[in-house]
Amino acid sequence: MSEYTVSKVYPSDKRSNSQIEKLLLAEGIRRDKNLDYTCAVYDEDYDVIATGSCFGNTLRCMAVSHEHQGEGLMNQVVSHLVQYEYERGINNLFLYTKCSSAKFFGDLGFYEIVRVNNQVVFMENRRTGFSDYLSDLSKTKRGGENIAALVLNANPFTLGHKFLVEKAASENDILHVFIVSEDASLVPFDVRKRLVIAGTSHLHNLIYHDTGPYIISNATFPSYFQKDDEAVIESHANLDLEIFVRIAEALGINARYVGEEPKSIVTGIYNRIMSAKLPEHGIKCVIVPRKTEGGRVISASDVRQAIKEGRLEEIRGLVPETTYEYFASGEGEKVIERIRGTKNVIHY
Repeated sequence: MSEYTVSKVYPSDKRSNSQIEKLLLAEGIRRDKNLDYTCAVYDEDYDVIATGSCFGNTLRCMAVSHEHQGEGLMNQVVSHLVQYEYERGINNLFLYTKCSSAKFFGDLGFYEIVRVNNQVVFMENRRTGFSDYLSDLSKTKRGGENIAALVLNANPFTLGHKFLVEKAASENDILHVFIVSEDASLVPFDVRKRLVIAGTSHLHNLIYHDTGPYIISNATFPSYFQKDDEAVIESHANLDLEIFVRIAEALGINARYVGEEPKSIVTGIYNRIMSAKLPEHGIKCVIVPRKTEGGRVISASDVRQAIKEGRLEEIRGLVPETTYEYFASGEGEKVIERIRGTKNVIHY
């Protein structure tokens, strides 16, 4: 068997990147838009015969040419990517794979967290990572007949989010608020979390949680082995539900609140799936109509657009005073600059 080496592929290497695109397509994989490192295995003619990539703490877009399968090349790719992640200080690693490939990655040291049959398996390199996360969550469990949860990205925290939290809190004994801790938003996690807590400090039956690595955003859910965008959304929704059901069991949650977003195709599909499947697990799905201002739905996208265009005073009627004060202060200048420097701040 030939000996091959694994090398980093730079974005400027047009030849290798073109071959990677062709290899992935030949293996039924679309190249993911979210990648921050790519490697390749080359044959004697310097043609790409295997590849893999990373994004944050996830391994993605891994494939071996069908002509070279069975030569151990995927083991080389995974080992290289794991070593690369370790060298940059990331030790808890995740991957998403087809159900048919889960056993293979299990043999390479990854453990199944949850799966959606015929769609996707979510895996990590720690045997007890998810169970430890659930164990930590269970320490915050409180008694009560009605225990609810909601998941917020809050990019940034608006009066719409506040309305949703207030409604859920008023209708339940305990409300678990999960704040998406993945830093893929224009407003950093530490700021989003602080603004959520500040904007809901008048409510006294809330328990706040970081989502950790187990609940991720639509922006970074991998799309590379799904046939189209709708399939990606459905896979993400179903995977999120499998994880959420486990979280609900740990905390005794019997209701999940979500905001209606009629303009968002993603949210529409997501809410439809949750409405159908959460009740199967004894969890009520409550879709709350969005709060409006002047006949217009309050949207975090509109807040970001106003900030981008320098219309800071206009957001005052769209966000809690604590959110406005942050952006109006010198402390918020870096985030404002980040928003203004982004081409498109409207997310659909």
